[in-house]
Amino acid sequence: MKTFSSCLATLIVLTSGLAAAQNADVQARAWAASCAACHGTQGQGASTGIPSLAGQSQAALLQKLLAFKRDQLPATVMHQHAKGYTDAELERIAAHFAQQSR
Repeated sequence: MKTFSSCLATLIVLTSGLAAAQNADVQARAWAASCAACHGTQGQGASTGIPSLAGQSQAALLQKLLAFKRDQLPATVMHQHAKGYTDAELERIAAHFAQQSR
């Protein structure tokens, strides 16, 4: 009985961790959807002159997003978008686009 309880407890912990990771991915995709009008649905670039985000390194994307947020890069609208997110949220958005195919 003790073994069954231990196995059940382990299963619950693992399942909740998986659910949390899936929820985080869904949330990051929802945030990234606001980028689709300019950068395309998967970040592959929707218009000329708009950079593709897909497949760039997470570090590079995050650095640019944080620079926009802090008004360290010139922008027309990106600084406004970036200021709407916490640094942690921007990190998750950067991770989402880094995982997309070019």
